[in-house]
Amino acid sequence: MENQFNTPIEVINISLNSCENKTKLPLGKMVLLGIMAGMFIAFGAATSSTAAHAITNVGLARLVAGVIFPIGLMLIVFLGGELFTGNCLIILDVLDKRVTWLSLFRDLVIVYFTNLIGSLLIVFLIYYSGNLTYSDGLLGAYTIKTAVCKIALSPVQTITSGILCNILVCLAILMAASAKDIAGKVWAIFFPICAFVVGGFEHCVANMYYIPAGILAAMNPAYVAKAQEAYGLTNAQIESLNVISSLHSFIPVTIGNMIGGMLIVGVPLYLIYKKHWD
Repeated sequence: MENQFNTPIEVINISLNSCENKTKLPLGKMVLLGIMAGMFIAFGAATSSTAAHAITNVGLARLVAGVIFPIGLMLIVFLGGELFTGNCLIILDVLDKRVTWLSLFRDLVIVYFTNLIGSLLIVFLIYYSGNLTYSDGLLGAYTIKTAVCKIALSPVQTITSGILCNILVCLAILMAASAKDIAGKVWAIFFPICAFVVGGFEHCVANMYYIPAGILAAMNPAYVAKAQEAYGLTNAQIESLNVISSLHSFIPVTIGNMIGGMLIVGVPLYLIYKKHWD
């Protein structure tokens, strides 16, 4: 009887071929796929916040968010999209001498900034849709609080949390490649992504929604007043939300995501399944 899933070595070979093709995409197609991926992850972030914002128990709130958030990666896997964190697996092709370091970093730079464009599009659509007015503006306040908490993390926290996050994201992508049917791919994606959300780990593309949405929400006096009332946020904390301060989150999280995806997932799996040790 035919195997119902691909073996680990088959998964690595699938990933090698897929990642090699990613670096050969025409620029216009890469840009569009990057924008779409940013939008898909932002949808997961926005809707999971909506689901969890009024739940006071932190563990339960994260569990609820974790159930919703995986839709972002599912949309990318099933419909197509170029995701920065997933594309860290192109390191496999660099090690296999199929792709140069220059091609790897060209892909990552283009995809990173197109993911940002897609995320920002959803940020503005969510804000002007009135979504953040839910629960008498509590969702807007929750959005501010989320952004404030993210930029308040220390560099060590953001890097290590970014590492933990992209270990799980890249494993979810590889596990999806092990499944041969759509139901198997759904569950393969669901559990690792749910785990990273429940763990509260940092994902640079998800933060492209969370932090800009918080900055925009902080410009609304009603949301600011609600954030001060519900969460005790100070004026100084809210005023700290700006583009410059966001870099204190984005830069270390991005570094952590790259370390997790490349050095802790990609390199060991290549050495295990593709390197000839004789």
